[in-house]
Amino acid sequence: MPELPEVETTLRGIAPHLSQRRVADVVVRNPKLRWPIPKDLPNLLRGHVIRGLRRRAKYLLIEFEHGTLILHLGMSGSLRIQQPGTPAEKHDHFDLVLEGGQLMRLRDPRRFGAVLWHAGDIAEHPLLAALGPEPLGPDFNGEYLHLATRSRSAAIKMTIMDSHLVVGVGNIYANESLFRAGIRPQLAANKLSLPRCRRLAQNIKEVLLEAITQGGSTLRDFVHSNGSSGYFQQSYFVYGRTGEPCRVCGSIIKQIRQGQRSTFYCPACQR
Repeated sequence: MPELPEVETTLRGIAPHLSQRRVADVVVRNPKLRWPIPKDLPNLLRGHVIRGLRRRAKYLLIEFEHGTLILHLGMSGSLRIQQPGTPAEKHDHFDLVLEGGQLMRLRDPRRFGAVLWHAGDIAEHPLLAALGPEPLGPDFNGEYLHLATRSRSAAIKMTIMDSHLVVGVGNIYANESLFRAGIRPQLAANKLSLPRCRRLAQNIKEVLLEAITQGGSTLRDFVHSNGSSGYFQQSYFVYGRTGEPCRVCGSIIKQIRQGQRSTFYCPACQR
């Protein structure tokens, strides 16, 4: 599943092509995604100018003067900028066509993505209203993490993956951040001291920024807006490295299950 770095990379890829451009048409080939694409979306967007683009958690927000187009890539979706006349393929479900014919195309083989419209305050949309702070923003830091975890006895890995506490820390980046912070993923969140919370918050930021710089990770069939792959997976310390030696101490990387997800850690480096 595309996580925050992949979504941020996608945003940076499409924004220069879409910002301040006028929408000429909307093409919906299959409206049956995770939620149905609104039937009136073509009429809502034709002739309107895209005022800006931004990301909130794993949602891409395309802003117009009269509302916001909400996009989510789901399990296998990708957005690509295509030239006029590019033939649609089997899993190409949605096109946002710009004046001049260039278009942004959603490809989503599993159809777990979303294309939605919200006319009011986007912060109040049900999908966004209860989200925690952005991990790369100033509101997320060690003090916040320490305060937010005092009543949480769940494992720290599961806690930092809770979007109500902080958004966008998916499985890959939770594993890698905990390794760099030297924190065992099974440790109860409320057992972390303030210094360890500070270290973890800083490592979450550093891991995500490094992943964005390297174009994210390429898992399954995720690609960027230009069809290229990410390279952060080549830098993994623990994720997917079960049975291999730790790159730091040489101990064997272990794997367990937490919340139906695989967790990877070094029993020597993480305590």
